[in-house]
Formats: sequence, C-alpha cells, structure tokens
Amino acid sequence: MSGDIEDKPQPLIEHLIELRARLMWAVGAFFVAFLVCFYFAKQLFNLLVLPFKWAVNWAGLSHRNVELIYTAPQEFFFTQIKVAMFGALVIAFPVIASQVYRFVAPGLYKNERAAFLPFLVASPLLFLLGGALVYFFFTPMVMWFFLAMEQGGGEGQVAIQLLPKVSEYLSLIMSLVFAFGLVFQLPVVTTLLARVGFVTSQGLAEKRKYAIVIAFVVAAVLTPPDPVSQIGLALPAILLYEISIYTARLVERQREAEARATESASSQEGSSGTVGPAQG
Repeated sequence: MSGDIEDKPQPLIEHLIELRARLMWAVGAFFVAFLVCFYFAKQLFNLLVLPFKWAVNWAGLSHRNVELIYTAPQEFFFTQIKVAMFGALVIAFPVIASQVYRFVAPGLYKNERAAFLPFLVASPLLFLLGGALVYFFFTPMVMWFFLAMEQGGGEGQVAIQLLPKVSEYLSLIMSLVFAFGLVFQLPVVTTLLARVGFVTSQGLAEKRKYAIVIAFVVAAVLTPPDPVSQIGLALPAILLYEISIYTARLVERQREAEARATESASSQEGSSGTVGPAQG
C-alpha cells in the first residue's frame, strides 16, 4: 500500500483494504512499543514513584525510606503490564494518529486538511502538558495531602503510616494523567466546533457560569475523593474554558476576514466583467 495520500474516489473494498493496512501499522507500533516498555517496566515504575518521593520530602519525612507494597503474588506483574501499556500508548500515539489521518485525509478537501493538521499536532502536545502538570505538581500535592494524615504513634496513639500498594499508586497516577489530559483537549474541541459553526464565542461566554459548575462536577468524578486533586483539576479546566472562548473568537474573526476577501474578489470580478458603452 502506497504511503502517499491520493485524492480520488475509491470503492468499498479498497477502503477496507486501506483500513486494514492502517490498523496493522497502528497495532504493530503499539505492540513494539509495549515490548520495549515491558522490558524497562521496573525502571518506568521507579520514574512514576518520583512524585511520591518529592511528597515525602515536602512532608518533612526525608529520613524515611519510600516503600510500596503488593499483597497478591501476581499484583506487581500485572502492574508492570499496565505500565508497559501506558508507556506504549504514549510512544505509539504519533504513529496511530498519523495512520488515522492518512485514512481520513482522502475524504477531506485541501482546506479541510490544512485546518485539521494543526489540531493533530496540538492535541498530543496539550495531553503531554496536562500529564506533565500531574507528574511534577499535582501528584506530589495529592500524596503530600495523604501523608499529612499519618500518625507517629506514642502515648495514647497508634502508629499509622502510609504504605501504598503498587497497583493503587499506578491507578492514581494514571487516572490523574488521563483526567488532566482529557480536560486539556478542551481548546482543541471547542475550536473545531467553532470552525463548523456548532458553537460561538458569545454562546460560550454566556454559558460560563454553567461551565464552572460542570468543571467541578467533572473534577469530582474523574479524580480521587480529595479536595486537592479536585480543585487542582477544576481550576485549569475553567482557565482552559476561557482560552476556548478566545480561540473561538479568533476562528470567527478569521472566517469574517475570509468572507470579506471573497466578497471583495467577487465584486472586482463583476466590475472587470462590465462591458462599457458601445462606440459609434
């Protein structure tokens, strides 16, 4: 199958053959990335534990060794598989996204392709930005919040110490990364909707108060039941909503400029095509 994108009609069987080829490339890229990530699964998990170590230092417990446990014989093995799948999805995403674009591009006009490509680049970058925010700031904040609940023990107190399970710690980080990554897609989604005319900047601005309520509700659903992560997700969501209003306004200005240019070109063609008075 040629890698070039051909802009010509294709029968159904050729579409199915093309779809199979694109799926094979996407699945193959994911499988290769999975094998590599599984080989380095322990090292990758140690990288994911770094935010927990930072939280321990923030809590003034730097003298204590950071420990995680697993209570079932197979738990850490399946945790490594989840780490490998998570890493493979991140590494193989550019290949998967490019294969999706190559499959749908022949059905798009040239101007639609030009409009679609920036979003294809912006979407993974925004997802990585959300994931970086989780890794470097919100996960240490959440773990610091939970570490603050420990009891040192002593007179009339039992010693209570946080010893997370490896599977639960990974689930916490993955849920936060996916939650923030999805929320950070808000400007991309709203800009696309504004391009096709489904939403307007004025309509988004008028629904701002409802968006704030929805942001806190979504944060409560997507994050663990602690105020730090919930507020930490809701506030960026509100900021991204304001950015979405601005990007929708830019799209509307661009559309108005294109309409004026088209109208001006049409009027110039009409005036140049006018026949002058006949000479005797």
